[in-house]
Amino acid sequence: MMDFCENILDCREADISDSEYFIHMHFLFTMVELKRQKGCVERTMVKKIVQCGILSTMQKHYSIAQLEKKANEIRQDIIKMLVKAGSGHSAGPLGMADIFCALYFSVLNHNPKKPLWEERDRLILSNGHICPVRYAAMAHAGYFPRKELLTLRKFGSRLQGHPERTRLPALETTSGPLGSGLSQAAGMAYVGKVIDKKKWRVYCAMSDGEQETGQIWEAALFAGKNKLNNLVGIIDRNNIQIDGFTEDIMPLEPLKEKYEAFNWHVLEIDGHNIEQIIDACGMAKAIQEKPTLIIANTIPGKGVSFMENKFEWHGKPPTSEEAKKALHDLRTLGGRIVSEHE
Repeated sequence: MMDFCENILDCREADISDSEYFIHMHFLFTMVELKRQKGCVERTMVKKIVQCGILSTMQKHYSIAQLEKKANEIRQDIIKMLVKAGSGHSAGPLGMADIFCALYFSVLNHNPKKPLWEERDRLILSNGHICPVRYAAMAHAGYFPRKELLTLRKFGSRLQGHPERTRLPALETTSGPLGSGLSQAAGMAYVGKVIDKKKWRVYCAMSDGEQETGQIWEAALFAGKNKLNNLVGIIDRNNIQIDGFTEDIMPLEPLKEKYEAFNWHVLEIDGHNIEQIIDACGMAKAIQEKPTLIIANTIPGKGVSFMENKFEWHGKPPTSEEAKKALHDLRTLGGRIVSEHE
């Protein structure tokens, strides 16, 4: 395999089109990912692929099983953060833990030790109220000590209830007003591709509820018109918002077809299947003429039995007793295993 991979990587210097090159690279990415999961990728090959920007600097360290375990640890930290803060959002952060774990530990090209590294991929969080999942993922990735997670929403803390760009490196934007994130992400992607001609990519995490805002669709038009293939939108399709189910309040379907009509390439996945998340982000790199939207079907409150699929948990934290039950659910995988804490 080593010689074959070398030939594909070296073909970048040959006189072939970008589309041909990225087809080759997508094929190589898939092969290496399969072999990586089996633990049989040559170390020098991984290093060279990382240098080419195909795999992130963190991807080579974790198997799918390890990422699933990490996502569970992130969920546990979310519960601890919320009960300590006494306020905040539960359902959304728990539902997005697998996606943020995959992003920070496999997909993003980033460096926690150099959070403002110029060549980093940009991750925009549009629905800022789910920031506990981003903070927890960043802490696990090494951006700051995990013990700081317990300062969530405290006066003077860097971890505010909605992210503030100047408080914590690599947050990229201050978010809170729903619907604005895709515009910010599209602007960054336009600068990166058209003006600065950089290779870094832009990822934008959004809620499904904010698809009800007009600004989202203005940004979608802009990105489609400018063929921003370096932009990936990820919609948390959990079907809830603060006061009910999306399809009761303002129906979004057919969501896939709407984005396709705006000249986006659309993928639909299980938002709790880490392998699918990684594969979808890899596939997006092979799309040359369109931005990519990933519709990630998720369960709000994922992993906590009494929170799952209940919109009432959109904007409230657990009590101390509820937190104990939630942590028991997460530590025992819903009663399937015995927790070392018991």
